[in-house]
Amino acid sequence: MTSVGSGLTLLQTCALSLLVFTGASQFALVGALAAGGNPLTAAAGAFFLGVRNAFYGLRLSQLLALPRAVRPFAAQWVIDETTVVALAQPTRRGARIGFAVTGVTLYVLWNLTTLLGGLGAEAIGDTDAWGLDAAGPAVFLALLAPMLKSGVERAVAGLAVVLGLGLLPVLPGGVPVLVAALAAPAVLYVQGRREARDGKGEAR
Repeated sequence: MTSVGSGLTLLQTCALSLLVFTGASQFALVGALAAGGNPLTAAAGAFFLGVRNAFYGLRLSQLLALPRAVRPFAAQWVIDETTVVALAQPTRRGARIGFAVTGVTLYVLWNLTTLLGGLGAEAIGDTDAWGLDAAGPAVFLALLAPMLKSGVERAVAGLAVVLGLGLLPVLPGGVPVLVAALAAPAVLYVQGRREARDGKGEAR
């Protein structure tokens, strides 16, 4: 619904859900496009948000040990939920079943609800008038908030917000999201320097 309300056609919205099966990346892409951002910068922001799935894939590749011919298709279902379910199983067979069942279920439901939401947005008309333009960011924040458990994670999120909102008036749409990605290495660098300094202090 948010995607169609932001200017994408129903076909483009459904294709996006079919090909980019990761909610955070989809919301980032749609949000940047809705703000008038360049499609390339919007795609770049979505790409960086989806990079974490590559690390999931490295772990799942060892755990599931799927045949080579199946791996490219299984890669499409490497997301947070399938990873958690697979890792929670005590055996490789259980992990494969958990991964497959979770992947199929979520992929079908995700694309079905995308279609229904797109049809609903077309029926409603101007989604901004209903306040639905805020749905994407609200859902993204709801997904992100439970993950911020440590002080470092909260610091990264806070700095990213400051960078993103602070640069929004002066940079083209989509670019502030890319700059905000620098929050993680910046916070980790400061933390590393602090730990190194504390280590030297204890050594003395």
